[in-house]
Amino acid sequence: MTGSLTPETDPAADAAQGSTIPTSGAFVLLARQGSPDVEILTGEVSDVDLLADIPLTVDEVPREVFALVPYRQVRERGFSAHEDDAPLRTLIVDRHVRVPRAELIAELPTTPIPLADAGFDISDEEYAEIVRTVIRDEIGRGEGANFVIRRDYVAGVDADPRVAALTWFRALLEHERGAYWTFAVITEGHIAVGASPEAHVSAQGGVVTMNPISGTFRHPAGGATKESLTEFLRSTKETEELFMVVDEELKMMSAVCSDGGRITGPHLKEMSRLTHTEYMLRGSSRMDPREILRETMFAPTVTGSPMQNACTVIQRHERTPRGYYSGVAALFTPNAEGGHDLDAPILIRTAYLVDGRLRVPVGATLVRHSDPAGEVGETHGKAAGVLGAIGAISRDVPVVSAADPDAPQPEPVSLAADPEIAELLASRNSRLAPFWMNPQDGSEETLAGPFSGSSALVVDAEDRFTTMLAHQLRHLGLNATIVPWNEVTDEQVSAADLVVAGPGPGDPRDDTSARIRRMREVVAARRSGEQPLVAVCLSHQILADSVGIDLGPLDSPHQGVQKTVDVFGEPASVGFYNTFTARVSPGTTTVADLELSADDRGDVYALRGPRTASVQGHLESILSRDGLHTLERLVSQALA
Repeated sequence: MTGSLTPETDPAADAAQGSTIPTSGAFVLLARQGSPDVEILTGEVSDVDLLADIPLTVDEVPREVFALVPYRQVRERGFSAHEDDAPLRTLIVDRHVRVPRAELIAELPTTPIPLADAGFDISDEEYAEIVRTVIRDEIGRGEGANFVIRRDYVAGVDADPRVAALTWFRALLEHERGAYWTFAVITEGHIAVGASPEAHVSAQGGVVTMNPISGTFRHPAGGATKESLTEFLRSTKETEELFMVVDEELKMMSAVCSDGGRITGPHLKEMSRLTHTEYMLRGSSRMDPREILRETMFAPTVTGSPMQNACTVIQRHERTPRGYYSGVAALFTPNAEGGHDLDAPILIRTAYLVDGRLRVPVGATLVRHSDPAGEVGETHGKAAGVLGAIGAISRDVPVVSAADPDAPQPEPVSLAADPEIAELLASRNSRLAPFWMNPQDGSEETLAGPFSGSSALVVDAEDRFTTMLAHQLRHLGLNATIVPWNEVTDEQVSAADLVVAGPGPGDPRDDTSARIRRMREVVAARRSGEQPLVAVCLSHQILADSVGIDLGPLDSPHQGVQKTVDVFGEPASVGFYNTFTARVSPGTTTVADLELSADDRGDVYALRGPRTASVQGHLESILSRDGLHTLERLVSQALA
């Protein structure tokens, strides 16, 4: 232990003695990507209930505020979460200094911190069974495209918690690379030390940025090679995971940004022991940064899709509260315009120390073709990555101490600039919709388009793809408004020039679901009134059911699947997120007053009739290369 860790020394005394690191009170150590310095933030801790309560001004004076936002805050959006005791903790900053990394490292301790009684809280066999259950009962029954289910690596720590935190932080500074934030948060009762690769959301100068990351390539012994990385990048599972995550974060961007958001990438995020793939999303917004944070809770990379139902699935299958795992750390900094900028990485690759117990939460993304053994292995790899990065030593499971300067460390080799790797990455974009790749004209007002002057009511059936749909409808000139299924009134349904009955999770045949019943009422009301209707995915199935077309599950769910299908004489490249389908006898072309487009098996991809059009796929998805054009065709059919 260094002299700077003498107990009961206040920050003023630290400064007088030439010390840099506070030895009492709450503080944050923060090393941001690309900075040669470590930032030290000290101040008063205040726990609040809601994001809106984060005190960005005190006595009408703008203040810098650091916040730890637990996962359970998703309940602010009406989503499900276990109750837990992790507070929404804020540090109202009264001192913010920067110190060169080398200078700070010299003050940090190197004391080995042994772990006792270490292991996962859920056995490999139990976790594998949870994976099987989620694939069978959740993804297999249409509850969503992907879900992240976590378990925790836990251990006892018989050491001063501050010394442990500073030792682990030193290990990260010395040996971790590629992290967006490397940090240690030390407050009474809660300590967090981590190296997050993912900037979940930031807002600066009116520009909002999100950074969806997915796919985890664990470096083999001796480090990553071009051959091993190429194999990873060709993986269908890893590619589909990333596309689904981008779709989910574009839903959030479309909710907070007037121009919906533009995609750039993909890129490699290379870290010491892992490599991820990522995109960047950018758009314009004038919203309060706390509201931006609320609307983007939380990253689909650690929850799933669709977000609302993912939270329900997590609550069903995770046995304990998440605490801060998959929440965010957020720094609100006053800017020259009188507002606050926001910088908020996701809380992953983080170790928590509370009451002498270390907890390292790790999760695996479960998709339709996940292998339970592979997902078990992924949680092992992620836990070992965090433990190795902080230099932890377990009496039960030895881990090389990254804090040991004599430990063998392979020379890191960056493969991102390799021409073949770059070409392989870039080739992914050939599958994506140009609408989301290109700059978009946009504002909060409706754009001039082919349907200017008409209103559209988008009924949200618990899938925020509706935000992307509304953005595309505005691009086509419609004045689009989104209303949740349980809030929309009969008067609203009747008054709109066009109703778009939206997508949602679940079985369209479920008579016990209030949501399904309400969406049936919306479809029936527009049809009986001969008023323009466009129905998407779940609502397409409900429309098909209303005219007597059979519904049933697909042999294999289409979650994040891109297909080229016939839509009334035109081939269209469309993204699908469905477990159920409307199905007719092969060769059938009409049912009741509706014409249909179906494949050779009889799976119905689209319906049209008087003032009515529907589609099984998600035309708003990044996987729908022909999405905007096809949406315009269907809206034109409904409004004709």
